[in-house]
Amino acid sequence: MIVSITKRDGRVVPFDADKIEQAIEKSFMASGSRKGRDTAHHLAGLVVAAVENDELIPSIPTVEQVQDAVERTLIEQGFVRSAKAYILYRAERSRVREMNTRLMKTFEDICADDAGDADEQRRGCDTAMGAMLKFGSEGSKQFYEMFVLDPGYARAHQDGDIHIHDLDFYTLTTASTQIDLVKLFAGGFSTGHGTLREPQDISSCAALCCIAIQANQNDQHGDQSIANFDYGMAPGVRKTYAKCFAENLARALELMLGMDDAPDKVKALLAEVEVKTGSIPMLTIEKAYDKAVKTRLKALCTAPKEQLDRIVDFAREHAQRDTDRATHQAMEALVHTLNTMNSRAGGQVSLSTVNYGLDTSPEARMVMRNLLIATEEGVGHGDAPLFPVQIFRVKEGVNYNPGDPNYDLFRLAVRVSAKRPFPHFSFMDAPFNLPYYKKGNYDTEVAYAGSRARVMGNLYDPGREIAPRRGNLSATTVNLPRIALKAKGDLAWFFEELERVLNLCAGQLLERFEIVAAKKARNFPFMMGQGNWLDSETLGWNDGIREILKHGTLSIGFTGLSETLMVLRGAHHGENASSQNLGLEIVGFIRKFCDDISEKHQMNFTCLASPAEGLAGRFVRLDRERFGTLEGITDRECYTNSFHIPVDFPISVTEKIALEAPYHALTNGGHITCVTMAGDAQNSLDAFEKTIRAMHDAGIGYGCVTLP
Repeated sequence: MIVSITKRDGRVVPFDADKIEQAIEKSFMASGSRKGRDTAHHLAGLVVAAVENDELIPSIPTVEQVQDAVERTLIEQGFVRSAKAYILYRAERSRVREMNTRLMKTFEDICADDAGDADEQRRGCDTAMGAMLKFGSEGSKQFYEMFVLDPGYARAHQDGDIHIHDLDFYTLTTASTQIDLVKLFAGGFSTGHGTLREPQDISSCAALCCIAIQANQNDQHGDQSIANFDYGMAPGVRKTYAKCFAENLARALELMLGMDDAPDKVKALLAEVEVKTGSIPMLTIEKAYDKAVKTRLKALCTAPKEQLDRIVDFAREHAQRDTDRATHQAMEALVHTLNTMNSRAGGQVSLSTVNYGLDTSPEARMVMRNLLIATEEGVGHGDAPLFPVQIFRVKEGVNYNPGDPNYDLFRLAVRVSAKRPFPHFSFMDAPFNLPYYKKGNYDTEVAYAGSRARVMGNLYDPGREIAPRRGNLSATTVNLPRIALKAKGDLAWFFEELERVLNLCAGQLLERFEIVAAKKARNFPFMMGQGNWLDSETLGWNDGIREILKHGTLSIGFTGLSETLMVLRGAHHGENASSQNLGLEIVGFIRKFCDDISEKHQMNFTCLASPAEGLAGRFVRLDRERFGTLEGITDRECYTNSFHIPVDFPISVTEKIALEAPYHALTNGGHITCVTMAGDAQNSLDAFEKTIRAMHDAGIGYGCVTLP
């Protein structure tokens, strides 16, 4: 007679045959059987007898041994469908137990981790709040895998066929936004904890820019990119100059003429001039404006013309100097703030990117010059600033050639990039960026995020193919080397399997879209509540967001093209032309799939050159376990990023640029080409500029030069 049973955790507890009866009755219900408790009671007795009479089972059986006996008894007695239901129930319970065990082990590791890697320390993940964020992140991932994700998508992610980015935020929010500072600053905005007035000087503009990045970061899980930093900051310089001109004009009147109440008189004078001319003091000297000021001054005093000229010149000279100093301090503060400001309850430094380079106004030029200088100077004791990621837009006729109005800023960007990690460079003349560009319209200047994301085309609303106030909704990456390894040299099978995995990715992205699209505007108080997302200004607090989310992109990414070609061809695309041709065919296949499914759903599916080394490392670990250590493929820490040629492969800078450039045209969801420049870049600025020009001329969309 069975008295006790051994649980999975090793505990010995009293045996209860009623539990067997209840389990069998549940299997009847699950299979649609009409059998009830009496039959279940009879079968439970048979199970107990089978266990007692099995000489291989000890007197105190284990839970697994009893469950095996239940399965055998159901099948022997002809209850096949009920047996299948019971087997599936066991498998699901085992999966849940395994995931709970894995979750507890993960939590234990978080508690025991008192060091973390350097990247985690930089992002604040080792703090108390950072650790709490990791608890929530790991718990939510496993909850979604167990109870939210379609089992097919969950299995593909767990097995390493695909990688669902930011799984911990699966039901909560979207990835990124390309913020429009011009629209956000107009009239001020609210963070939900207080209303901020429209900024009235460059210092306030810089402060509010940081606040906007932090606030939107708390509504999303990805990079916050400022689409029009130069255009957004310029009004702050303009207002600062107007203040400085008024202050210095009053100072000149006090010093040179001994005028009493000079500030009040200047205020009234400039108000009259504004009514007459429709203008305020500007960095660009306007003779008509200065003449109007002098005319009004003449009515205030009896000073000769020469002295009035000196007074106005004094005001302009000192206003220029003071404004430049204030702008430098504002940019210095912005860089320091974005390298120290936490988001997500202190869990990490805000992920920030700023795009600039094409505004030729003197105010914007002052902003860009001072941002670059502040970046060159560094933070703290001269350390390299890691945020914001800076992307300098390059455009012929604006800053690319000597004689272009912003060419001096391009040269300065080259100088700073030769010393610091940023700026990177984006190229508006690239064949896939240029068609959007309309001179003087910052909406049409392609923006990138530090995460490589690019959001520009808009199949959902073709009349608004613009950069600001749009972003990436989510991304899922395909493990290309896995497909190649399974193909065993069969290219036809490779492309069939690739299409199957792409369809799986598309289905998963649509599932995620529908979950987030069911939310309300109130769930995104800053992003939607302050009009940061296109058309969100038309929504009420409780309105749905499904339709306006369609302005964003759903990205299907890939990684490890180099290793994929090594498997299929024995050489990667840096080694021979046939591998390059196959590489372009593979990425072209992914792009065509994205285009076709975009047409089908009238949504923006894009092809992404996935950047994350972390997921590439995860892929290679799983593939090494499955396929063994393969030279040049799984014998490394991570697969090569996206379409990149391996960093350790000996190849010239110009060759690498030329080979990677065609992939930029195919990856409309984002891309980057990185090259390493040997030697002392700071003493070879012409060579550095030549490298940037090679990127421009080859049709690169977004590139950077790293230093050894």
